[in-house]
Amino acid sequence: MKNNNIVVSENPNTPVEILTELAKDSDWRIRSFVAWNPNTLVEILSELAKDSDWAVRSFVAGNPNTSVEILSELAKDSDWAVRSFVAGNPNTLVEILTELEKDSNRAVRRYASSTLILKKQNKDDN
Repeated sequence: MKNNNIVVSENPNTPVEILTELAKDSDWRIRSFVAWNPNTLVEILSELAKDSDWAVRSFVAGNPNTSVEILSELAKDSDWAVRSFVAGNPNTLVEILTELEKDSNRAVRRYASSTLILKKQNKDDN
């Protein structure tokens, strides 16, 4: 049954009602796939952002539907992997990216710098 839940949780066509239930699963892998799923509601992402497992929080930080408010909170996460996903999310505010460029972790700094460069290029192209 767990393998079926993994397949369902990562499927972008999974209905919101099912994702909402799977977000409560005891298996961190299933919660991670729900956090990554583009159909997951912001309310569910907000709950998953508080998950005890760093992988779940990382996938929330990488989801393009994650709100700026959630990204702002996750930018302060104790785990560098979570902060690196925040730094790589195109929705992260410039102010947060500028702070993440000063992060103690090299990967976080590099992702933040890269995302800032992309944001500047996209702004210049418009």
